[in-house]
Parts: sequence; C-alpha cells; structure tokens
Amino acid sequence: MINRIVRMSFEPQKVDDFLSFFETVKAQIAAFDGCEGLILLRDAQLPNVLCTYSYWQSEAHLNKYRYSPLFKDTWTKTKLMFNDKAQAWSLVVEQKVK
Repeated sequence: MINRIVRMSFEPQKVDDFLSFFETVKAQIAAFDGCEGLILLRDAQLPNVLCTYSYWQSEAHLNKYRYSPLFKDTWTKTKLMFNDKAQAWSLVVEQKVK
C-alpha cells in the first residue's frame, strides 16, 4: 500500500475555483484502478493550502495514474491556480497503532 500526500498552495482567490474543479474530478480519481481512497485536507492555519491524501494498492498503480490522461489534465488545470510549487510524498505505513 502506498500513501500519497500532495501539498498545494493556492492563490487565495483561486481556492474556491479549485474546490469546484475538484468536485468534478474526485470520483474519477477515486475510481482509478488501484486507488483505495482519496481525502482532501485543508491546513488549519493556512486556508489556501490544501492536501490530497490518496491510498494506492501499489506504486505501480500510483504511477499508472500519474502517467494517465486524467492526471495530466487535472494537474495542468490545477497548477495554474498555485502560488507556490507543490510538494509530494509517497509513504508506506511502517507502524499503525489502534
């Protein structure tokens, strides 16, 4: 299982545009082969910073999504709203308590 976190900082006036756009693509992303879940998070202190947290069956599934037309289109439209470079991490759960 791969956990993918992508931190995105948006122009403050573009946050609502992103949220509207995310509504149109979230079901497609969540239904992509190998995606086990998708969560959108907002920074508690910086309301223009949002993160996607997705769960993938494997790194191969994640990479298949990352090189798909869906990702290319989504990322092209999303990054136009940024005010800073995005950051991304792929993580494997080492330990889980409870």
